[in-house]
Amino acid sequence: MRIGSGYDVHRLVEGRPLILGGVKIPFKKGLLGHSDADVLLHAITDAMLGALALSDIGSNFPDTAKEFKNIDSRILLRDTFHMIREHGYVIGNIDATVIAQKPKLLPYISEMRENIKSDLQTDLSKVSIKATTSEGMGFVGREEGISAMAVVLLESIEI
Repeated sequence: MRIGSGYDVHRLVEGRPLILGGVKIPFKKGLLGHSDADVLLHAITDAMLGALALSDIGSNFPDTAKEFKNIDSRILLRDTFHMIREHGYVIGNIDATVIAQKPKLLPYISEMRENIKSDLQTDLSKVSIKATTSEGMGFVGREEGISAMAVVLLESIEI
């Protein structure tokens, strides 16, 4: 077994869609980034890469590369999953938390989990997504950005 942790944060801006867990969420602002800025999938991807000591999302999918401009983060998640499989591992489980003052994310969590389950070819019972606020404190509380953190357990295929 191998464990990795991931964290990501992006600034909220007008004129961009808000995409979390591969779900487009109706909101007045979206996340700014080179890709679609899906902080949840970025945190999970970083955790997966970390579990295998394959550096981080920025090293594997640099924001200086044109091919990643506005890319759907689900593609990056699937590409990382293929790396995991090549190294002889599968998803044991994922536990992730999105920290956002607004919007309320509970109505979208089921769809996020389904997307991640599908992209990582795993069981829904192995994908936990939670949402919380920062109680009005800090950059999240001021609605300047959204962050996410994730822990991923990988299990060897050879078990």
